[in-house]
Amino acid sequence: MIDGLRLALATFTVIPVRTGPVHRQAASAAMGFAPLLGALIGTVMAGAALLLHATGAPPVLTGVAVVSVGVLLTRGLHIDGLADTLDALGSYAPAERALAIMKQPDIGPFGVTGIVLTLLGQVAAISAIVTREPLAVLAGLVVAATTSRLAVTLACRRGVPAARPDGLGALVAGTVPWPVPVAWTAVIATAAVAATPDLAWQGPLAMVAGLGVAALLTRHAIRRFGGVTGDVLGAVLEVAATTSLAVTALG
Repeated sequence: MIDGLRLALATFTVIPVRTGPVHRQAASAAMGFAPLLGALIGTVMAGAALLLHATGAPPVLTGVAVVSVGVLLTRGLHIDGLADTLDALGSYAPAERALAIMKQPDIGPFGVTGIVLTLLGQVAAISAIVTREPLAVLAGLVVAATTSRLAVTLACRRGVPAARPDGLGALVAGTVPWPVPVAWTAVIATAAVAATPDLAWQGPLAMVAGLGVAALLTRHAIRRFGGVTGDVLGAVLEVAATTSLAVTALG
């Protein structure tokens, strides 16, 4: 468990930790810890949002700052994975060639467009959420962050193959037993009610929508690449976060 927590911190945050032995058991624990680290990151982002809103900062400026905090807390690793995945998918190349495109250091038009639209969507959603009551702001951002990490946990469930024999995807794919994401889903859905107190169903719906879109992306990646990679997991995280925030912001 300790090795897994260290690996999770190194994978999902900017916190400088020395990882212990890296093996499949540690990978399974790390992916199980992912939503917990999402809650930590979401709490920090919510704190920044509430502080800026209290000082009278415009909602859009607050949204930009909060998204920037989220990117800094993760070293931009997941945004980079989103760009690489979109470039690979947009190439319409066979699996081997698409995986080679994914590993290239440059970013193509699909990746650039994906980054811009994703960040704009997150900024717009947070700009709407930040004007609500403090508890709703906290719950909305924490639920989005935990949902996005839960999407990664689900993408690493048993039965999901890795696209390559090496790399992060090969280490974590197929390691998570089903009871772990099921338990996290129940916890997050309960907390999500506070994100939209006037419509108790909307918060849980935002979680379900985020997980649903992430599941579709995971399925598409498996069909195109033969499995998941570290970049695919980053893309899954970002699309789940953006979808959850967007649904939470509606109304």
